[in-house]
Amino acid sequence: MITRRNMMVGVAAGGATLALAKFSLAGVRVDMTLPELPYGYDALEPHIDSETMKIHHDKHHAGYVAKLNAALNDSAPDWQKKPIEEIVANYKELPEAIQTAVRNNGGGHFNHSLFWTMMAPAGKTGKPSDAVTKAINDGFGSMDEFKKQFTAKAAGQFGSGWGWLVMDANRKFSCVGTANQDNPVNNGLVPLLGIDVWEHAYYLKYQNKRADYITAWFNVVNWNRVNELFVSAK
Repeated sequence: MITRRNMMVGVAAGGATLALAKFSLAGVRVDMTLPELPYGYDALEPHIDSETMKIHHDKHHAGYVAKLNAALNDSAPDWQKKPIEEIVANYKELPEAIQTAVRNNGGGHFNHSLFWTMMAPAGKTGKPSDAVTKAINDGFGSMDEFKKQFTAKAAGQFGSGWGWLVMDANRKFSCVGTANQDNPVNNGLVPLLGIDVWEHAYYLKYQNKRADYITAWFNVVNWNRVNELFVSAK
């Protein structure tokens, strides 16, 4: 298993520290409340509309947190002390009756806690560091080819799921897709960038045009966050 140092989620609009202040891929407590967005609902306009952001965060992510905690509190309260990555990776060790609930809702909490930080408003997205640029070029040949492969994985994900830029134990980059709320960490990969391609992430604005949503989403990719995750992984 690849170990990782603690990584910052970021700060909310106005500089206030998030409720989920310290975020580690190996240390998110599932009994935490829903983390605040690190920006306003409308901060990603026009690429991601404010109504989608509000519903996505306040309803969908909040629902994952509530259902995950309910499942664990009822049947496996000792698991509340485990980091979310460990819970998601080892859900089959739980009582069979709650395995599906933990897999889906634990994954939803984990994925979305990452997702909000992987986007940023205009002027705050930064750019890939020299090290990340080199890794992208080594893995894909160019930034354009990376975007092409990433888009293909995300757009081609059948049904609900995610598209990811990941790094393996040799620090090699590749693009993968995961179904539903599964995460690359289950396969020993470090997620550096991920896009939610569940319909609730884009349907109000883009309807069935998932590819258009992905193209627009690249305008809000938080490369500062990608750089942090790349450096923090070891």
